[in-house]
Amino acid sequence: MKRKAIFFDRDGVVNFRIVGKYIKSAEDFRFMPDFIEFFKKIKTAGYLTILITNQQGIGKGLMTEKELETVHNFMQSKLKEFTGNNFDDIYYSSELAENNSFRRKPNPGMLLEAIEKWDIDIENSWMIGDRKSDVKAGKRAGLKTILLKPVKNGDFPEADFLFRNLDEVYTNLFNKLLS
Repeated sequence: MKRKAIFFDRDGVVNFRIVGKYIKSAEDFRFMPDFIEFFKKIKTAGYLTILITNQQGIGKGLMTEKELETVHNFMQSKLKEFTGNNFDDIYYSSELAENNSFRRKPNPGMLLEAIEKWDIDIENSWMIGDRKSDVKAGKRAGLKTILLKPVKNGDFPEADFLFRNLDEVYTNLFNKLLS
């Protein structure tokens, strides 16, 4: 039986993005204020949770895979502490944007790998991101998409839904889907 999943971009959705920098240590990692509650509700509803993140800082030589692993281990342990769960899987692309790798968003490679591995029901699964590349990757993989953006940043017609934050996503969309 196929499983429903929510795919999350990391920086700007799960944790605060540091503009112009990379999250290279546990000290740099801070959860977004609404992520933990959203994550709890989604896990309770039976969704697989999968992180899909571009991390070209590795490809640029600005951080190592070991540093990324340390950040993700910290994130997973804090999620377990705060919610009793953690991400079911984590995918990252270390390739540079100019290489146009099939795995790197906006291409759907990481999503398609996870869909196959986890036998995902794409009709009932979602990609949540804060950039157009997240939406494009989700669409190319056949998922429904949610873009988190302040309304003042313009029109994003490619996304199925546009919300300011995960609280709005839950209140206006998932609360209805799950009831």
